[in-house]
Amino acid sequence: MTDTILNTIRLPNTNFERLHERLISQLKRRIGGDHISEQVLAAMRNVPRHLFVRESDMAKAYEDYPLSIGHGQTISAPHIVGIMCSLLEIEKGMKILEIGGGSGYHAAVLAELTGPGGMVYAIERITELAEFARQNLTDAGYENVVVTAGDGTLGLPEHAPYDCITVACAAPAVPQPLVDQLKRGGRMTIPIGEYTQELYLIHKNDVISNEKKGGVVFVPLIGEYGF
Repeated sequence: MTDTILNTIRLPNTNFERLHERLISQLKRRIGGDHISEQVLAAMRNVPRHLFVRESDMAKAYEDYPLSIGHGQTISAPHIVGIMCSLLEIEKGMKILEIGGGSGYHAAVLAELTGPGGMVYAIERITELAEFARQNLTDAGYENVVVTAGDGTLGLPEHAPYDCITVACAAPAVPQPLVDQLKRGGRMTIPIGEYTQELYLIHKNDVISNEKKGGVVFVPLIGEYGF
């Protein structure tokens, strides 16, 4: 299959429910500590991941590993999405910024967590993938997500400040525009590094603090403040 995204109608498959529940059972082992919270696990149970992958990969949608979505990009492994969302400690009604919208799956989980009273803004550098994400989110019934095509390293200042920011690409350092757009008291998850990457949790209070949360592998963050 080429990098062309196929936005055809997804047909129901009686196996998806069983495969989805198997995945959730696997992820339950990661509950606790800095892993996946019960709240996030419930949100992930509500998101039909098979609507956010390419047609040729639908049978693999509920496996716990990344999948290509074309253009050299991937949809992250479910456990990585779960861990990153759990670290943010999202509450209902929050305004969230996602950098690296991909196919829209991560944004859908964020939308479940913030609920209809909250809002998720996702930025995707590749125009075709931004459209793919919009269509997937529409097909899945999410109305509280806005996907924008552009340079994610610059954020979206017009909607700032954000309660939480999550970055799904590895950066050389934390982009200053994202720090500026994070609300005081807010949290950000971001992978840092080129060859060896570390997931960081950033806290913004009177000072900016950070915590290392383990090694990860992400595609590079491209843009003015990226690679």
